[in-house]
Amino acid sequence: MNVKKESSAPTMKDVAREAGVALGTVSKVVNGLPVGDSYKLRVENAIQKLNYQVNSYAQGLKANKTYTVALLIPNTVEPFFSALAYHINIALLRRKYRMLLCCTDFDLTQEQEYITMAQQNKVDGIIGLTYNPNLIIEENTPFVAFDRSMGANIPCVSSDNFAGGQLAAEKLADFGCKNVAFLRIGSSLNNEPNKRKAGFENGCLSRGLQYEMKILNDGESYAEFEEFLIEHIHDGKLSFDGIFCVTDGLAFSVIQTLQHLGQRVPEDVQVIGFDGIRYFGFKEYVCSTIVQPLPEIAEMCVELLLRENMTAIPPLVCLPVTYAYGGTTSENRYRE
Repeated sequence: MNVKKESSAPTMKDVAREAGVALGTVSKVVNGLPVGDSYKLRVENAIQKLNYQVNSYAQGLKANKTYTVALLIPNTVEPFFSALAYHINIALLRRKYRMLLCCTDFDLTQEQEYITMAQQNKVDGIIGLTYNPNLIIEENTPFVAFDRSMGANIPCVSSDNFAGGQLAAEKLADFGCKNVAFLRIGSSLNNEPNKRKAGFENGCLSRGLQYEMKILNDGESYAEFEEFLIEHIHDGKLSFDGIFCVTDGLAFSVIQTLQHLGQRVPEDVQVIGFDGIRYFGFKEYVCSTIVQPLPEIAEMCVELLLRENMTAIPPLVCLPVTYAYGGTTSENRYRE
């Protein structure tokens, strides 16, 4: 009995034959090199007709690339991290690169293990939001850090955190606040988000705002924020009329605590967060907030990572932030 052989996958030669062009022309189209429009159309039609699949592995071997970039983030549970991963993936896809997602769960050892794994898999570069102060990265591995300066040879992309903190103070002053608080919980590592505190102080001083600060490190009990607020309630009224929280996640929790303590937001106390988080990713902001430009941040991270000459890149690139209303400020009362 004769067994019919399954047809083999079409090759580049088959595409050339179908399109009636030279093999080199097909190669140029597949690799994104310029050819005449008519030739390009014939090749693309042949590829579609034959269902030709580009062998990206073979392409990578030839170009000494894997067309893969690793992204290290703490998790995809927190909306800011998941939004960052989304926009970086989109920026890579535009350039026909794939993203290897590595979630570290704030584990410093896991961060190093992921770095080693990415290097062993010959990724073309790594973008990292990391917290390990002793992270070891091979010199020949392109690396772009987000929110943390790691040395002159590793570029860092960040929002203008100082300007964002200052903007938060200025907005609270514009909306009638006189006595404000700064609440922070985060890493003790010397990173770019720490500049939000200095920016907020500067904004308070320039606008004559009275202010107090409550600062916790990661791992400390959130209950300390509640105790801090309770200490400042007298005769049922909070002494602060404005609060700046260094993340929208913290602002969301603080707003719930304020409501539990009988304080109305924004009637009694106005709250501004930082990040620009939206409900379900695309709907309203979860609070009035200082918005980080995530699409632009992602584009910058990918652009810098894939540049041929990494030594010509500045050590720190800061992108501008904006303010957005999210229902937790009383700005409408102060508009003319």
